[in-house]
Amino acid sequence: MSSFTALSKIGMIRLMFREKSKLLVWFVEVGKEDIPLVGGKGANLGEMTKASLPVPPGFIVTAEAYYEFLRANKLDVVIKKELSNIDPEASKKLSSISETLQKAIKSHPLPGKLAKQIEKSYDDMGKGPVAVRSSATAEDLPQASFAGQQATFLNIEGHEKLIRAVRECWASLFEARAIYYRAINKFDHLKVGIAVPVQKMVQSEVSGIMFTADPVTSDTNKIVIDAGMGLGEAIVSGSVTPDHYVVDKKTMEIVSKEVSKQSWQIIRNKAGANVHVSSPKDKLEGQKLSDEQIVKLATLGHKVEEHYRAPQDMEWAFEGGSFYMVQSRPITTLNKEATLEGATHVAEPVDLVKSKQKTEEIAGAEVLVTGAAASVGRASGPVKVIHKPSEIDQVLEGDVLVTEMTSPDYVPAMRRAAGIVTDTGGSTSHAAIVSRELGIPCVVGTGTATHVLKTGQVVTVDGRSGKVYKGKIAIEKSESPTLTARPSGGYVTAVPVTATKVYLNLAEPSKADEYAQLPVDGVGLMRAEFIIANIGEHPHAMMASGRSKEYVQKLSEGIGTIAQAFNPRPVVYRFTDFKTNEYKSLKGGEKYEEQENNPMIGYRGASRYILDPEEFALEIEAIKAVRDGMDLKNLHVMIPFVRRVDEFTRVRDLMHKNGLKQGPDFKLWIMVEVPSTIFEIQKYIDEGIDGISIGSNDLTQLILGIDRDSSKLANEFDERYPAVMGAMIHVIKQCRKAGVTASICGQAPSVYPEVTEALVKAGTTSVSVAPDVAISTRKLIASVEKKLILSHVIDG
Repeated sequence: MSSFTALSKIGMIRLMFREKSKLLVWFVEVGKEDIPLVGGKGANLGEMTKASLPVPPGFIVTAEAYYEFLRANKLDVVIKKELSNIDPEASKKLSSISETLQKAIKSHPLPGKLAKQIEKSYDDMGKGPVAVRSSATAEDLPQASFAGQQATFLNIEGHEKLIRAVRECWASLFEARAIYYRAINKFDHLKVGIAVPVQKMVQSEVSGIMFTADPVTSDTNKIVIDAGMGLGEAIVSGSVTPDHYVVDKKTMEIVSKEVSKQSWQIIRNKAGANVHVSSPKDKLEGQKLSDEQIVKLATLGHKVEEHYRAPQDMEWAFEGGSFYMVQSRPITTLNKEATLEGATHVAEPVDLVKSKQKTEEIAGAEVLVTGAAASVGRASGPVKVIHKPSEIDQVLEGDVLVTEMTSPDYVPAMRRAAGIVTDTGGSTSHAAIVSRELGIPCVVGTGTATHVLKTGQVVTVDGRSGKVYKGKIAIEKSESPTLTARPSGGYVTAVPVTATKVYLNLAEPSKADEYAQLPVDGVGLMRAEFIIANIGEHPHAMMASGRSKEYVQKLSEGIGTIAQAFNPRPVVYRFTDFKTNEYKSLKGGEKYEEQENNPMIGYRGASRYILDPEEFALEIEAIKAVRDGMDLKNLHVMIPFVRRVDEFTRVRDLMHKNGLKQGPDFKLWIMVEVPSTIFEIQKYIDEGIDGISIGSNDLTQLILGIDRDSSKLANEFDERYPAVMGAMIHVIKQCRKAGVTASICGQAPSVYPEVTEALVKAGTTSVSVAPDVAISTRKLIASVEKKLILSHVIDG
């Protein structure tokens, strides 16, 4: 018998006969009828516990405790005053009120008696790490699916942090999205309480989500499971792409499996902190659950459904050979016709169910973007492109909301929208679920909508075919809802908006238009070497033959192609960093390049421009041709391999001499890849640099004294070595302190989540990565940022 089971069945059974405390109850003391006291989440945890389902034990700080806290501090009066006659559509005013109320709640201590009761119950449960969740009294009801409005904190340990987390959960009842939801549903703000379940933490080896009916097709004969390694936070938030399994409920046979590579996961380290770590190499691409485990979990899900007599949306965890249910709520987005008793069995796998509408385009209509069908229906309206929740007030009644992804903060705008289109997302993404509930046509996972569609442009969103058409298309009255299938390309998860920008490393102009469709913020490292290699001739050879203008023209065309594709997003061009052996391979190069024993630390970067100002002048002319001739002011420059401060100033002087000067719309960065720049970063800041980008490959090579191309020393070449990490963190902190942009363009952020977490925590402004890992890197950053925000809240 596991320690969880023992605590649930033995240590708590005596509590069933004890009179319920109004301020605190154990899971085993409550059930589905206790929603007013413990909220939907708390009631479901209690219900599953009493049904002998595998639920980690815990207790609940009740809604009555929350109300007592309000009354003791007269906060009920403040809430009533602030929220009387509130206009939920006035987004900015709503945000201001939200901030005021949350601050008021966080500034008052819990009543002493309640705090002691919470601490004692925590001690009685064996102390250790717990999950602290929110359970609003109107949350997880069959009429709505707005779970996630309130806060959740994982791996909380100790009295002080536990008490703080409870108060933070209470405060989250007044986040703007939660206030909005209550207002439009006409719930009395003071009659919607919040309970706080405190539950023994499962240190998940694998975790995920399970639906006991397909949420897209409403097929109640299928069980849908998403599974990923580590704590469930990354899977539930969509930060990683999980495995996707479909099981036939009647036969318990696996219908389909989609296995996804998971390069990182969230775990609890020895110090008790949630950290992002690289997945073990032997588990990167394997199936997260065995077939036997999939069937066992599906059987457990079916048991939960039978208990509730309704399809369920569950969160689960797997640790030490056992499955645990950590949450269950009704699926609210199924077609009304799809009931457990009346559902028609679909013989073939869900992924093979096709809609006639999905395979046909509207005759004569131009398709602008295509994605996954998420919510049936067709609607037309003007496009409104937004990128963050603070912009939702721009979305007016009847607009087509276009964004990278949605979150609960977008709900006010989603309600006003005629249709919704996202760059990313799958059938279980926030946009898909909420759109289905609201009855709004929705297309998710287009990949390019925010770049292809323009604000003000009239489009038609067809939520059944997964297409967005140009112009307004009449809706045929004969149309009727049909089943839509999951996209055959596999499971796609939402790509979140992040405070830390994600840029691309890009060198090939022919790929610019393709990569510009990715959900990135620009180009953080544009390399000229590929363009020069395509020119094929040494610059000096062309100069000697009187073809300097041809060189400038070809170079500017390549640079301009990339700048144009990403305009108005910034493109940071790194001046040429060819090494002598690379220049020597160009036509005519033998005449102009000397033999060097170690080109990697030889005649390259800033020193080359100083010693060869004529060649550098041609490169400057190419930059001017793009910025002035093509009017692409999104192009900026970066000086590579800077060894000394006087090198930087001399190169800058050469730029000024040739008519290229820093200004409000033209930024000058340096690469930080030589250790001297780490020690002297303040001097560069004093000289007026606008930004830095860490070249982690060269920096690691020079700090560790390891040739990065050496196969024998490959295992020793590691950007995570403390001296390298310390150098990177130091320079980022110094730059952020001075208000200077700090970035990194090496491979480390996309390979090692530990590096990304450390740099984001240090305050890096952006990371620049290869196109193939841009989306996964943004998801990783979003997860890190969320963790840092929660850590800041709990740790004060």
